[in-house]
Amino acid sequence: MTNKELTHEQQEELIKTLKARFEKNNERHEGIDWASVQAKLDANPEKLWSLHEMEATGGEPDVVGYDAKTDEYIFYDCSAESPKGRRSVCYDREAWEARKNHKPENTAMDMAKDMGIELLTEEQYRELQQLGKFDLKTSSWVQTPENIRKLGGAIFCDRRYDTIFMYHNGAESYYAARGFRGSLRV
Repeated sequence: MTNKELTHEQQEELIKTLKARFEKNNERHEGIDWASVQAKLDANPEKLWSLHEMEATGGEPDVVGYDAKTDEYIFYDCSAESPKGRRSVCYDREAWEARKNHKPENTAMDMAKDMGIELLTEEQYRELQQLGKFDLKTSSWVQTPENIRKLGGAIFCDRRYDTIFMYHNGAESYYAARGFRGSLRV
């Protein structure tokens, strides 16, 4: 067993958790049935490890869509606030290395890569906000366009005053209330 495999018991527990969340939040995935999602998970067990990591860091992953072109179900982190286990991170390795003092333990991009997921884009973040009210007290790094990143910046989003805001910050910054949300295709 490699470190990116789950035991049979872990797989069963995760499937049980995902199914319960799926059934509790039908408005996030209208027209999608759990049996089809489970069949896709059963056929792609390597994706369970990534979903387990999303769950373990507080992301509460749930199905938010289906891409008919690629025949993939799309999972996003649906925790009310930015996942607790992914906060206090700067944007990427370059930003981390640029910090002279008080480096955070990790970066959003490194964590996402290690977990086998992608940071949400701004567009995906706005789609998520159509499914509920997220990040009312926290904020989440989102994928930053290369032209902004080359200039030292990174972008993040949150929801305040019933409005979704996109902001900028130095990519090396990190805050206890800022993490990141991820997506996974199965």
